Amino acid sequence: MSNLERWVDALVEEFGLDRGVVDMAAILDLARDAAHAIERPAAPLTTFIAGYVAGMAAGEGADHPVEDVMDRATELALAWPAQPGQSEQQGSSGTGPLDHGPEVL
Repeated sequence: MSNLERWVDALVEEFGLDRGVVDMAAILDLARDAAHAIERPAAPLTTFIAGYVAGMAAGEGADHPVEDVMDRATELALAWPAQPGQSEQQGSSGTGPLDHGPEVL
């Protein structure tokens, strides 16, 4: 088991979540898509917002809130138009205008 998996398991246990709801691969894919299609800081913001919306939808009794929200957020990220003058490499390499290097998170 990786350190990341242990961390997720600890969070799930701490907050009393169903581990089956936390699809690490889907969440990381969404973060990757947001980071590459938009810019790096979009990754944590997108996953937080998607999780928040999925939680609200679950509270309202939606059948598949996590999958539906993740799918829609991924569609939006992948369809996001690049800024004029921004190369595709800027989004994925971290050399975009908001990249402050690894020391600033």
